[in-house]
Amino acid sequence: MFDSRHIRTFHAVVNAGTYSGAAAVLGYTQPAVTQQMKALERSVGSPLFIRVGRRMRLTEAGETLARHAEAILGSLSVAEEQVTAITRLRSGRVRVCAFPSANATVVPEALARLAADHPGIRVQLLEDEPPDSLERLARGECDVTLAFTYPGLRESVPDEVEEIPLLEDQLTVLMPIGHPLARRRAVRLADLAEERWIAGCPRCRTNFLHECAELGFAPDIAFTTDDGLVVQSLVAEGLGVAMMPGLVLSFLRLDRVAGRALEPAVRRRISAYVLREHLRVPATALVVDTIKAVAQRRVGC
Repeated sequence: MFDSRHIRTFHAVVNAGTYSGAAAVLGYTQPAVTQQMKALERSVGSPLFIRVGRRMRLTEAGETLARHAEAILGSLSVAEEQVTAITRLRSGRVRVCAFPSANATVVPEALARLAADHPGIRVQLLEDEPPDSLERLARGECDVTLAFTYPGLRESVPDEVEEIPLLEDQLTVLMPIGHPLARRRAVRLADLAEERWIAGCPRCRTNFLHECAELGFAPDIAFTTDDGLVVQSLVAEGLGVAMMPGLVLSFLRLDRVAGRALEPAVRRRISAYVLREHLRVPATALVVDTIKAVAQRRVGC
C-alpha cells in the first residue's frame, strides 16, 4: 500500500511543518515533495494534510500515519542494515550437510578459515550419508551437501542442483598394526579374500561387494557400522579388516591400526552440491568456495 520513499518524505513534512522545509531537509525540490504527498494520499484514499496559512495540519488519517511512520522507517533501517551485513559477508547462516569422514576432516578446516576471515558467518553442521544427504538438500533442510560417489555410480540430481567437484579420495584397507600385510605400503584386495570384514555405510558396502565380486570372491562381513571410529576400534581388537576412504587416515589410531592403500587404486569422487540459485547468496557461495579450497589441498589423499 505504501511506498517507503513516500513515508520518508511524509515523515520529513510532519517534522518540518511545510513542504518547502521538508524539501530542504531531503534535498528535493518542493514540487517533488508535493507530487510524492499527492501519490501517498492516493494510496491512502484520504487527505493527510490541511493547509492552515503557511503550515500544514495533519488530518485524522495523517495523525494515524504519523504515529506509525517513525516505527516503519526504523524497521526499514534495521532491515537495510541486516541485509547489507549479509550481502557484505558480515553475517549470514549456512546449513552444511556432510558425511562423517568429511565432517571430521575437510569441513572443520574450512570452518576454521571462515571463523578467522568472516566471524559473522554462522554454519550449522548436519551429518548424513548419500543419497539421504542429497534428499535433504532437495527438501530444503540444508543449503550445501557434501556427498561421494564411486566409479560406475552416477549421482541422480535435479536440474536445479549444481555439482562442484572437490577431490578424489583413494580407498585404503585398515588392519591391525600387527597384521602380516601391514608391512607392505599397499595391498591387493584379493590378498585379503579370506579375512573377516567390517563394512560401512550402504553405499560404501555396495561398492565394496562390487569390487570383491570383480575379483571372484564374496567377503565374510562380520560387522557393519557407519561410525568410522567404531570401525577402527573393531579393527584394533583384531575383529576384522575394513576398506575405508583415505580421509580416515587423518584421524587414524596409529598406535593399533594401520592404513594401507589399495592396488590397483580405487577412488571415490567427493563433490559439493548446492541449488544453483543459492550460489547467488554471498554466504553460501563463500562457504562452498572455502570448502573447495581446503579440499583441493587434499587431492590424491
